[in-house]
Amino acid sequence: MESQVRGGTRWKRFAVVMVPSVAATACIGVALAQGALAASFSVSGQSFKVRADYIEGNGFSQYGAVDMGDPASKESTHPVAVSAFSNARIQNMCQSVVTPRIPFFGTATLVLRAGDSDKKEEQVSAKNLYIDVERLEAEKAVFGDMNIGVAARDLKNPPMKGNGEKSDPNGFGQEAGHVDLYGVKQTAWATTAGTFTLPGLSMNVVTGTHECY
Repeated sequence: MESQVRGGTRWKRFAVVMVPSVAATACIGVALAQGALAASFSVSGQSFKVRADYIEGNGFSQYGAVDMGDPASKESTHPVAVSAFSNARIQNMCQSVVTPRIPFFGTATLVLRAGDSDKKEEQVSAKNLYIDVERLEAEKAVFGDMNIGVAARDLKNPPMKGNGEKSDPNGFGQEAGHVDLYGVKQTAWATTAGTFTLPGLSMNVVTGTHECY
């Protein structure tokens, strides 16, 4: 497999970022997988929120990272937990991002919704989906074939390498064969995907602050 690139991320020792997220492992919302997408980017100055009623995923792994925005600003450096599913199914997904205050206008919120159905074929599906998560919550999580404390280099979906990205091969990692997540809420800085299918997609720009949670 060719090495993939996510140029906006600088990998650090996992312990720095993972300590708070170990307790939040059961709260992983939307996730990412190995070798998914060739991409190079730096993150914007805004995080976004995602809510979902239920997420089913396979091929999960997790390790730590630091996302970079403006290299001249320390405030634009964001420790994140990078999570991985080779594929995922998402029921009733809502994603929202609030714009900064606009002169003579105020704030506005972009809200995207999809997959609000009890039928699996009408729910959101994702393959090789990357997400850099800052905060995660879930009402309940069930992990199958869980391994905690795996060296990052030995994960089935190990950290990506290339274009100056660095990972600690002995850094802390964890993985699971299957994950079921209920009542998911998360704040993230970046998402990329190989494929992302959104049945019943709707997108609205609303004046004011109207986040998904």
